[in-house]
Amino acid sequence: MNDSTKGTAPADALLVENVAKRFGALTALRDVTMRVKRGEVLGLLGDNGAGKSTLIKIICGFHRPDAGRIVVDGVEVALRSVDHARSLGIDTVYQDLALVNELSVYHNMFLNREHRIGPLLDNRKMRRLAQAHLHDMGVDIRDVTVEAAKLSGGQRQAIAVARSVYSQARLLLLDEPLAAMGAKEAAVILDLVRDLKDRGDIAIVIIAHNYAQALSVCDRVNVLQQGRITFDRMSAETSVVELTELMTAGYRDRRRRAADHHPSVEGR
Repeated sequence: MNDSTKGTAPADALLVENVAKRFGALTALRDVTMRVKRGEVLGLLGDNGAGKSTLIKIICGFHRPDAGRIVVDGVEVALRSVDHARSLGIDTVYQDLALVNELSVYHNMFLNREHRIGPLLDNRKMRRLAQAHLHDMGVDIRDVTVEAAKLSGGQRQAIAVARSVYSQARLLLLDEPLAAMGAKEAAVILDLVRDLKDRGDIAIVIIAHNYAQALSVCDRVNVLQQGRITFDRMSAETSVVELTELMTAGYRDRRRRAADHHPSVEGR
């Protein structure tokens, strides 16, 4: 196996290799290597400012890396845009969901993917498909004609996930899907992710801050610190305590480095 194909077996839905990204004087990512297998759920953990969102935006085609390569389903690609990434089966659900509050559930489900009969929207077909898709995924929304604004946070997140899944996404990126949710709403999304994992045909990357939730649903966790992956282990082989200790050590190291560069920080 030569270097150009090493580590890019078809079992890998995604390989990010030696990726770096700078924004002016700020180095967001230094040398990131990360892989996700088909059917695997990977938890991406890290403190604020660690580079998680930048990495997700590179994978979804929003940013271009300054160095490194991206391999999707065994083929190296240069992602030109978000639409290009979507055409390859990569879709992202952001924390703000990108739902339109004034539109119905079914219109949000097919936002920018509407079914038409000539110039007219085929509302009957979209209502029927939206209801079927949500039922198939175990999402309990009885009336798909209700406005998105009237739904709970968990239901709204589920709609956004379902929209990506049924637009033929094969790699789903979830950017803090559980942020600001209560336990009951978070449970809806965690169950949805488990159901998708059981299907075995979708790779999922979840940015998360709650270590217990991440370990409960993810097959494997990566920790991103100071622009690098510093930890890569199966969830069953780690613990909340270990992850907390790793994050705390990383925080102390950043404080020490800041004090070395700016002595006035010492002792604050």
